Amino acid sequence: MNNQVPPRIASILINALKGGVVPRVGLEYVTVGRAQEIAAILHDIDLVADGGASFRFVVGKYGSGKSFLLQTIRNYATAKGFAVVDADLSPERRFAGTKGQGLATYKELLQNLSTKSKPDGGALPLILEKWISAIQSTVKSQSDAEGDEFDKLVEKQIYAAAASLEGMVNGFEFAKAIVTYWQAYKEDDSAKKSNVLRWFRGEYVTRRDAKADIGINFIVTDDNWYDFLKIMAAFLVSTGYKGLLVLIDELVNIFKIPNSITRANNYEKILTLYNDVLQGKAKHIGFLMGGTPQCIEDRYKGVYSYEALRSRLAEGHFATDDLKDLSAPIIKLQMLTQEEMYVLVEKLRDIHAHLYNYTPTLKHEDLLYFLTVEYNRVGAETHITPREIIRDFIELTGIIHQNPEKSVEDILGSNSFEMAKGGLSDEDIHADFVEFEI
Repeated sequence: MNNQVPPRIASILINALKGGVVPRVGLEYVTVGRAQEIAAILHDIDLVADGGASFRFVVGKYGSGKSFLLQTIRNYATAKGFAVVDADLSPERRFAGTKGQGLATYKELLQNLSTKSKPDGGALPLILEKWISAIQSTVKSQSDAEGDEFDKLVEKQIYAAAASLEGMVNGFEFAKAIVTYWQAYKEDDSAKKSNVLRWFRGEYVTRRDAKADIGINFIVTDDNWYDFLKIMAAFLVSTGYKGLLVLIDELVNIFKIPNSITRANNYEKILTLYNDVLQGKAKHIGFLMGGTPQCIEDRYKGVYSYEALRSRLAEGHFATDDLKDLSAPIIKLQMLTQEEMYVLVEKLRDIHAHLYNYTPTLKHEDLLYFLTVEYNRVGAETHITPREIIRDFIELTGIIHQNPEKSVEDILGSNSFEMAKGGLSDEDIHADFVEFEI
């Protein structure tokens, strides 16, 4: 499979992973482990496609693969016909705030709206254009009408779709924006189309400006942005998508808020989303939120500091690290096993060789040597993460390729192996990793 990685994708993978960030494409070539977690989340996605809703926290230490898992799910969902929005929280982007931080999160989500045909974000214009074209094709197949008569039939379908949204909170304004976009499309008014898109993306600051530009005396705000996400999900389903998946990472930025009242307001917003999902008020929408164990479980500043959330999310008495309940709202990621890390570095070795057009020189024993040294660093048992191992390995692979006269022992140190393993023989080391044999 690795030999089939397109060079562009291989370059993105290697460069992103070497820089310690998660690539947005090509993850299927390097995904290992996480089978149970992925299966649980894909079950959620099936529920969303059937008209339900889902809400999960994905929790793991820094570098444990939270963001990697979220992006893997993102790519799967778009391939299966979902629209996906994603955002990383920051001091400027939260769920709520006194300086428009909630609206800033909404803007980031809509900016990153992705679909199968537009995987890198910015898909809203394409979605609207394709939807209108599909309605035109349907009308054309059902009628011989032309000119104004044809436009009226198309407009009737547009209005019918818009009317289906009017029963939702703020749905009337949303429907009006859809109709306004259609009128601008019909008149080839690019300026008005752009203004409607600005309105959808929450970029208008005042109602007066929105009223002057597109005739809608209403805007997305810090208070109502979640309602607009729900309407967007309903609209996307009406245009042929399976639903809307919302990915929000870096929950630690809520944990870091110094003001307890502001933190509580953010946790209250999370509670609103969570309750909507559990009570069946949200449809065709799924939420995945990534955070560290501390930002969830800390009783003073974390999610668990908000009693209403803690009582809903805390584990029962029977779940352990070995006995996980993957139907629970919190999915805890364990570190990849050494066996899984071996498979991963082997994949990365082959992708690197394919990208730079050479035959891999790192052998089975070299990979074992590298992993043994990595896992036996001081403090590795509790502190080493897949991110660090991946970064070190890509660096090692690059050095070996550029300095073919050097061996892995030359670079890692000829004594590292014996020192790390206490002088174990080569046979012992192979026994330690016997499960890796191919």
